Amino acid sequence: MDRKYKFGVIGLLVAAVIVALAVYLSHYTVDVLQPAGQIGYKERQLLVFGVLLSVIVVVPTFALTIFIAWKYREGNHRPKKYNPDWDQSWLFESIWWGIPIVIIGVLTVVVWRSSHTLDPYRSLVSTKKPLTIQVVSLDWKWLFIYPEQHVASVNLAEIPVGTPVDFEITSDTVMNSFWVPQLGGQIYSMPGMVTQLHLAADKAGRYNGSSANISGSGFAGMAFQVAAGSSDDFNGWIARARHAGQPLNMASYNQLAKPSKYVRPEYYSSVQSNLYNYITVKYMTPLTAPRSTTAVPTAKGSQI
Repeated sequence: MDRKYKFGVIGLLVAAVIVALAVYLSHYTVDVLQPAGQIGYKERQLLVFGVLLSVIVVVPTFALTIFIAWKYREGNHRPKKYNPDWDQSWLFESIWWGIPIVIIGVLTVVVWRSSHTLDPYRSLVSTKKPLTIQVVSLDWKWLFIYPEQHVASVNLAEIPVGTPVDFEITSDTVMNSFWVPQLGGQIYSMPGMVTQLHLAADKAGRYNGSSANISGSGFAGMAFQVAAGSSDDFNGWIARARHAGQPLNMASYNQLAKPSKYVRPEYYSSVQSNLYNYITVKYMTPLTAPRSTTAVPTAKGSQI
């Protein structure tokens, strides 16, 4: 086969793969790349920055690999220059040691700054009063308790646009992971411990959330939605929940906590006092009922 013909076929195949990939991605939604909150935007910037920085190493490495494999193939009978002293070249030593050192230095600064800026325990700066939502991961569903509004829901969290949301997260089963890709952040839920996550939605919409930690046979259906709307929409949803649901007391909670799969959204018109604290503390002390004076340790050692 003629050499030019070979190159033409290879070029067409590469072009076809690139076009097919572009068409596929144009019809596929990647939530992480379509943020709807300030934390999500910052995390996407970090992701893009990391990819572009890695291109400095990845592209030249693959290009040189292909070049060397082609130039020094067995079938190449053209004379080749012999350079036995390249291993002592200051220029090449500086390149393959200097570039990685610079990249690692840049990444060190970026990771240090972003680790503090995007600390999930760090409250968001806003003129609006934060909304507190207590989250409990169960088998295989998510319970959202609104302590100030005295309602609760399953697999659906309603929030107002532009309002910081303080998620207090625990588990009444195995360790899990709470994640809303478009809003940003991901943090574990653990029995007997409360972790925190601060997020906000910058625009109205329904955002998919999921468990990011395999937790058994119902893991695939352990999904939820975060619905962001206006303040009026949020207040209307709270009012409907108070009239449409049943009370969340110990009896109804124990029924809810039983393993179930692909659970549809449910609402609770009221929540028994201090239920969330009881769920957390029961893994540390032999409690039989909620106690209003119980303090719950958080993942950083403070108390709520």
